Amino acid sequence: MKLSADSLPRHLASGLKPLYVIHGDAQLLALEAADSIRAAARAAGYAERDVLTADKDFRWAELRDSAQSLSLFADRKVIDLRIPSGKPGTEGGQALQEHCARLTPDVLTLITLPRLDGSGMKSKWFAALEQHGVTIAADDIPRSALPAWIAGRLQRHGQSAERETLEFLADRVEGNLLAAWQEIQKLALLYPAGALSFDQVKDAVMDVARYDVFKLAEAMLSGNAARYARILDGLRAEGTATVLILWALTEEVRTLVKLLGGIQRGDNLGYLMKEARVWGNRQESVGQAVRRIRLPQAEVALRHAARLDKTIKGLRSGDVWDELLQLGLRFAKT
Repeated sequence: MKLSADSLPRHLASGLKPLYVIHGDAQLLALEAADSIRAAARAAGYAERDVLTADKDFRWAELRDSAQSLSLFADRKVIDLRIPSGKPGTEGGQALQEHCARLTPDVLTLITLPRLDGSGMKSKWFAALEQHGVTIAADDIPRSALPAWIAGRLQRHGQSAERETLEFLADRVEGNLLAAWQEIQKLALLYPAGALSFDQVKDAVMDVARYDVFKLAEAMLSGNAARYARILDGLRAEGTATVLILWALTEEVRTLVKLLGGIQRGDNLGYLMKEARVWGNRQESVGQAVRRIRLPQAEVALRHAARLDKTIKGLRSGDVWDELLQLGLRFAKT
């Protein structure tokens, strides 16, 4: 069974399953999901808890031993297994598959994983976890969905805000859900229930957004010039290497050239995306760009990126940061 973090409370209210797996890179959502499962387990009489961390020195026999032993003072227990690397290895993968085959109602297993790569998601051990347990994806909230997420969190405190204010908040906390939740809690302490004004939020909220080169590339593909410029400024302030920024942008431009060229030849976009290894959420932003951008425009941008590469290497004069801004603005919506 697959669940979102939002649907987990409703599921827990209907009863507990013997295995839960949380995976994803949104730390706040992962922590909240784990806390909810542990609280529901305590309420259901799971009085004992073993915490196991599968680091490089971990012995996988400990998982089997924990599952087979109950203390004299509790007849139900929770095994809280954390796998920080997301890679249990051959021995760990086999141990997880065997554990899935021995699940009992008296032992609730909670497994916490980071965001898994493609090989992890397709592995036999993860397939076994999906088959026998409940998996919860704690994925980061995309920028487009962030205002609605913030509105939902404000509502928990009886507060609300206009769309403009929600967008302002989203800009300040993008990529940092834990800090976003802290800012929302701060607003609840500062102001009573009801509608928040833009000025109230602006005066109270810090700029705690965290940006990376992939969010910059996403902003470029979507044609959101203001967001692109804001993220680029943030990366510059954080001292991000310009060669890394150019690499991320150039990869997306190359992909666009391939896709647009294929479409011009009459190929199917779905097939082209598969061939270009465009997966998951990236399909949406790349698909939007393909529908909006023409092949000559993408080819000019690719030549611009090649010139910018020479500028970064000192083979050509120019302001690198201004050039990076101009490269992204080539895809701005008009």
